[in-house]
Amino acid sequence: MSAPELRVHEHLLSYSGKLGSRTTSDVSLVVIHCTELPDLAMAREYAETIRYSASGTGNSGHFYIDRDGRVEEWVPVNRVAHHVRDHNLHTIGIELVNLGRYPNWFDSSHQEMTESYPRVQIDALVDLILLLSQKLPALRFITGHERLDIEQVRASDNPDALVYRKRDPGPLFPWLQVLHDIPLQPLPDGATIR
Repeated sequence: MSAPELRVHEHLLSYSGKLGSRTTSDVSLVVIHCTELPDLAMAREYAETIRYSASGTGNSGHFYIDRDGRVEEWVPVNRVAHHVRDHNLHTIGIELVNLGRYPNWFDSSHQEMTESYPRVQIDALVDLILLLSQKLPALRFITGHERLDIEQVRASDNPDALVYRKRDPGPLFPWLQVLHDIPLQPLPDGATIR
């Protein structure tokens, strides 16, 4: 598959140069996220927040795709972004702007994700994956955040109930459509990422 003409707007995070460096030939997996926030501006504010004082960095994906299909690069692919616990070294994080469970992420009665992904956003995601597939020779797999981070936490409304910490990109993400249009394969159960 040939890479489309996709405009990626570089909008690097203030600390992106402080993130660990890596060889792009080691990147084998795309992890799909949703921001679980109302808009790109709020996602940016969250990503710019320093959460690791020792390194002066925070949590974010590499790429963000807004509902209108605009693609922004916040972390270069040769840097290790903090986007999925224990799996950052060999992965690319792509965040789709979507409400998810916002603003009651851990409320046991608010776990349903009801916002669908606009076609233009999914088309931009496919185009981005096609582009990355040409630039990253070891890129072979794709998965959702919820498959890698399966930790449960106490519900905010009921300490006796447990909810999943991460559920993104959620049940409304069109996996069949995306997998049909890209050269990557779903990450097999129990696979080791390298």
